[in-house]
Amino acid sequence: MPKALSALVIRVFATVSLLLLASSAYAQFEKPYEPARGTQERKDLMNAIRPLVEARVSPPVEFVIDRLRVSGNWAFAIVSPQRPGGKPIDLSATMFRDQAEYMDGITTYALLVRAYGRWNIVDHAIGPTDVFWSGDPLYEQLTPGLVPR
Repeated sequence: MPKALSALVIRVFATVSLLLLASSAYAQFEKPYEPARGTQERKDLMNAIRPLVEARVSPPVEFVIDRLRVSGNWAFAIVSPQRPGGKPIDLSATMFRDQAEYMDGITTYALLVRAYGRWNIVDHAIGPTDVFWSGDPLYEQLTPGLVPR
């Protein structure tokens, strides 16, 4: 193979490789969106969070979604758990009974990643009194707009 052709093949290969890397990196930073009501994606996200909350307050639990954003394989949710029909959850009848006065309700925050064909919780907080993700390197690498700033 002549040197000029060999150099051209190397340049083309390098350019294609860079474009593929750039496109995969860009896919990680899709503009965050909120899955529409009634979609399977929205149901799957809530069903990933539900066992976490029900283990602490007992079932059944439904959620009022305060914020839900998805970008690529990452999602961030802020949900307010309640009993079916909008009934409040009595914290004195849950494992939070001794901590309730130190909590900001049971608003639940969850960072999820889609892996192995389902949504998985990576980090969470229930009733935090501060912005627990501030300064956490994991959150700093996420797409801007996924997590409230």
